[in-house]
This record gives sequence, C-alpha cells and structure tokens, in this order.
Amino acid sequence: MSTRVYRAGQTVEDLCRACHADRIHTIVVVDGHGQPLRVTCDFCRSEHNFRGGGRTAVPAAPAAPPAAAPPALPLVSARELSEPAMSDPTGVNLEALIRRVIREETGLTPAAPAEKWRGGEFVLRPGKPGLQEKTWPIETFFHKIVMLRNRLRTLEQQVNASDLPDDQKLKIQSYITGCYGSLTSFNVLFADEHDRFVGAAND
Repeated sequence: MSTRVYRAGQTVEDLCRACHADRIHTIVVVDGHGQPLRVTCDFCRSEHNFRGGGRTAVPAAPAAPPAAAPPALPLVSARELSEPAMSDPTGVNLEALIRRVIREETGLTPAAPAEKWRGGEFVLRPGKPGLQEKTWPIETFFHKIVMLRNRLRTLEQQVNASDLPDDQKLKIQSYITGCYGSLTSFNVLFADEHDRFVGAAND
C-alpha cells in the first residue's frame, strides 16, 4: 500500500474491474490513514473497491529528448495515452476530462466522511436477546448516503430543466426538499458542511 495520503475527489490509477485494464479512477472514500477504499473509473464510470493500484506493466519507451515533467496527478494513465481514439493530439484524454468537469459543475463530486467515523462500523442490534447483530463498515454505509444525495441532486436539476409547468415543478421540488430534510440526520457523517443535506426550515 502506498504511503501517500489521499483525499476523496483526487485521482489514482487502479485496475478497473469492468475494463480489465489500468485506468485513472476518482477516489470516493478513503480510510483513516488517507488510503483509497472505494474508487470510480473515469473511463467507464464503474465503481469498485480500490485494488491497490495499476497492475498492467507499461513497456519502457525508447530514449527520447527530455520533455516537460508530467503533472503530479495525471489525467490519464500511460496505457490510455497510447490509445489514439481516446486522446487528442496533445495526449489529453478529453472524455475523462469532460466527465470530471461535468461532475464538478453539477455538484456530483465525491464526499469525505468525518474523521471520527473513519474505520468505524455501522451496527444494527436486534431488540430481542439472542439474535445476531448486523455490522457494516461506516465507509460502505456513508458511500450509499452519498450516492443517494447525488441522485437527488440530479433529479432536482432534471426537474428544473424540464418543460413541466411551474406549479408541477414546485410540487416535485417540495417532495425533493422533504427528502433532503428526512436525510439531515446523516449530516453527522460528513466532514465538509457544504456536502450535507439541507431541507426546509421546518424539517
């Protein structure tokens, strides 16, 4: 495991389970040591547990004149840069870049759990003695909450951009706001206040 410390929203190279190839992934959840736990492939958008980094060996390139040093967080892997269909003449993966810009502009960027919850467990304990309790890593439960938040935001944007009459938009918007209000109990899990659910004043 790398000793580098990561944050949710940064990128890292990993073996994509859907593409079966090394791809650049966006980090969704990190553990208490700043190591990736869940990532999303920037190429096919599939999501999976972090597998420890890229595993496809890239052959060494022949000697060439010195070039400018690459950025600390490359937009694409060396494997993707070798695929002309996925890159422009400058070697930048436009599809991955556009996907990232869209996520940031629509507010669908990953969120990080609060420090005190990282590495913890979510426990469901039955009320009857003798029954087995159920536990999940808090990071897994937190990821589900973030996905629900993102889909509500997308639904809200789709409604606002639709051709529905204004009175129907307001009605649907009130339902969405009510959903946000019902989910404010989970705000304690978020590290950043701007990532939290915001409902109506009386929620």
